[in-house]
Amino acid sequence: MIGFATRRFVQAMIVMLVVALLSFTMFRFVGDPVNQMVGIETSLEERESLRERLGLNDPIPIQFYHFLSKAVRFDFGTSYQFRQPVSDLFAKRIPATLELSFTSALFALVVGIPMGIFAGLNRESPVSKLFLSVSLIGISLPTFFIGILLIFLFSVTLQWLPSFGRGETVQIGSWWTTGFLTVSGLKALILPSITLGLYQMTLIMRLIRAEMLEVIRTDYIKFARARGLPDRLVNFRHALKNTLVPVVTITGLQLGSIIAFATITETVFQWPGMGLMFLQAVQNVDIPIMSAYLLLTAFMFVAINFIVDILYFLIDPRLRVGRP
Repeated sequence: MIGFATRRFVQAMIVMLVVALLSFTMFRFVGDPVNQMVGIETSLEERESLRERLGLNDPIPIQFYHFLSKAVRFDFGTSYQFRQPVSDLFAKRIPATLELSFTSALFALVVGIPMGIFAGLNRESPVSKLFLSVSLIGISLPTFFIGILLIFLFSVTLQWLPSFGRGETVQIGSWWTTGFLTVSGLKALILPSITLGLYQMTLIMRLIRAEMLEVIRTDYIKFARARGLPDRLVNFRHALKNTLVPVVTITGLQLGSIIAFATITETVFQWPGMGLMFLQAVQNVDIPIMSAYLLLTAFMFVAINFIVDILYFLIDPRLRVGRP
């Protein structure tokens, strides 16, 4: 177990090092930071002085070392657009993104797993075919189009739910805010969380269905039925347990994808998270925010995958055979 975790940790650190190199490359080669920070009236002497203070005249390996040491302390510099520390800007936006991502992942699991189980155990029923049709729609339609349809139906036509924003939030601690504790916050969360989690829900449903269809045809399931065990015990203790092994991996990868690719949903619903700020940074060539977003999303993705690998190792005994 320790050896497996150590290998995965080393691999995660290598990935983060490569991502840090890409982020540093954005600083070094995507435009001139000095031109983004000063006006056209700034003299050459002032520009050169600023370059010296920023360390842009140092050798590239030294610059990368300074960049990496600051990133470890979550110091990503100052935003060109907002003239504020990037870490402070992300501290205000991370709660919104994590709240939306957590709700979307919970929706995908709570809805997708029961639908997949039912579709796998009742493959010929009309309800199962309806579930497959819904899942096909969820996979085929682009995220922004699903969001627009939901806004048109529930916000414009029925006027049940808000079409943009996060609603009222409650301050918890020094920097965390949540909309879970207010009615308007919960209402504002419904449409974007469904939009973001629909693709993952359909993917989990189809995966569960495929795994259930494969597992219930195996010999040990047939033997369990031949022993006279009730269907509920066979389906949910024996079949479902083995079905969830690949689902854990897929779910972990999708959770990382939800966090990393929430930009479209946040843009459609004007959700004040990291993704929306990243798109605004791209429009304004705000390299510190772009670089910080790349590092933070990569860190979340790698951390989630590391946890999933450990859970996969604990769930599947085949991975422990012959390992220290």
